[in-house]
Amino acid sequence: MDILLQAATGSQNGLGASLLMMVAIIAIFYFFMIRPQQKKQKEIEKTRNAMTVGDKVVTAGGIHGRIREVGDTYFVIEIADNVKIKVEKGSVYAAAKND
Repeated sequence: MDILLQAATGSQNGLGASLLMMVAIIAIFYFFMIRPQQKKQKEIEKTRNAMTVGDKVVTAGGIHGRIREVGDTYFVIEIADNVKIKVEKGSVYAAAKND
């Protein structure tokens, strides 16, 4: 009977240690992977919302151009003389300095 009690007590200590280890792993993933990614996404969104007509931009497809119109969910970008395309705001990743 004592052997069974010791085995049961030992498994509870092992369970506690395993649970503590899982919580530590989740905390590490949150603070080193998830949280920085969320901050980066907020910064990208803030940058997109600050873009105005005349800013030079680069789309996710690598198209360089200048913003000619800003909508709620899109930009109209001029990529050459009298050549304009309409792209979703989510596909604009980088903005260059105005020349």
